[in-house]
Amino acid sequence: MLYTSISSKQRILAQKSSKLTKKSIRWLVALSSIPLFGIVTAFGIAPKTPSFSEVQVEEVVLDLDLSIPEALSEAQTNQTFWRQESIRRGDTIAAILNRLDVSNQDSSDFLQAARSSRAMRQLRPGKTIYAQTTADGELLTLRYLFGNEELFLMEKTDAEFVMTEQPIELESQVHMKSGVIRRSLFAATDNAGIPNNIAMQMTDILASEVDFHRDLRQGDSFTVVYETLSSNGRRAKTGRVLAVEFVNKGKSHQAIYFRSSNGTDGYYTPEGESLRKAFLLSPLDFTRVSSGFTNARFHPILKEWRAHRGIDYAAPTGTPVKATASGIVAFSGVQKGYGNLVVLKHNGKYETAYGHLSRFAGGMGKGKRVNQGEIIGYVGSTGMATGPHLHYELRIDGVQRDPTKVVLPTAPPIAKRDLNNFQKETQSLVARLNIMRNIHLAALE
Repeated sequence: MLYTSISSKQRILAQKSSKLTKKSIRWLVALSSIPLFGIVTAFGIAPKTPSFSEVQVEEVVLDLDLSIPEALSEAQTNQTFWRQESIRRGDTIAAILNRLDVSNQDSSDFLQAARSSRAMRQLRPGKTIYAQTTADGELLTLRYLFGNEELFLMEKTDAEFVMTEQPIELESQVHMKSGVIRRSLFAATDNAGIPNNIAMQMTDILASEVDFHRDLRQGDSFTVVYETLSSNGRRAKTGRVLAVEFVNKGKSHQAIYFRSSNGTDGYYTPEGESLRKAFLLSPLDFTRVSSGFTNARFHPILKEWRAHRGIDYAAPTGTPVKATASGIVAFSGVQKGYGNLVVLKHNGKYETAYGHLSRFAGGMGKGKRVNQGEIIGYVGSTGMATGPHLHYELRIDGVQRDPTKVVLPTAPPIAKRDLNNFQKETQSLVARLNIMRNIHLAALE
């Protein structure tokens, strides 16, 4: 992406300069012997109208000098540009500098000067690097927000790269957006101008209330209040969701962010009930349920009717699989028709199983403690599987149960000592949700 402040005329010249040379333009000039004095009055008639065969045609070649004046050419060379590049998975700083159109010499010099930089060793996918360069690729400034709100700043002075890494104070701004689902949730959030990070937070917050795999309907709507953090007027990163409402099949689900007096935080209903369930509704993000929990399903490999004591989620090979609840690895290995299998033991009588994995996440040995939402493996088609999918089971006292029909425990509600503060914050945030919802609905009518 390229930003510049040059005028329209200079910008056109900057874009065309590499192609502007002296060009020969051919002109066809008709030389006629028609006598001008043949016209006597305004209504006079020429004594004879010559035919085209009598017109002499001569080809004249003229050289037109289309080169840029020296003063303009020098001004163009002195122009500077701000460019930005998002960090991709597996990126190196050398690759990013190349995409930023930094010259080979400055790229080499910068890599040498920044070889001990912490920031340049923390290239996180999704984050953005900004660079100021000249038209011929000289690197003047480079900015990168990394780590825990730290700024890497490089400025070129006297042909040397001066670099600093320091914490910065970020300013918070609150945004409110609404949307309606026509095709998919992400298409709707994109249309509403909501960052992907905020969309993912919405699904995580309401994962225990809405099954985003099977329950979304055309016409479902959402409203979200969220924050972004800026430095010197430039957006540095998206913050957290402060409040969200999702209307699914006509039922409203609301969540409010709150930090308690003891420092713990989470999302709650306006009545103060925690939305954090002991188990997520799904171990995958946005996939398709290919087989549900049933007592009679025709097995595609065994070619016989038998019970299917779990839920199958169709997804591409390599899709990350998350632990639906915190627990300890009870089994990690190959087991008959399950193929690569992970079994987690949770508090009390609960277990979850994840089968047909293509591979395990690092360190998934027996006895390892994992947190809710932590990646434990990746979708595959090992064992008795006709294609890549995840087989997921919820077991209670060793018996498989339908996870969509079991009432699962939740986290404690708001403590009494925090109720007054919570109610004050809830009122203002719910009011914002109501305002945005009403504005959006009015705009649709």
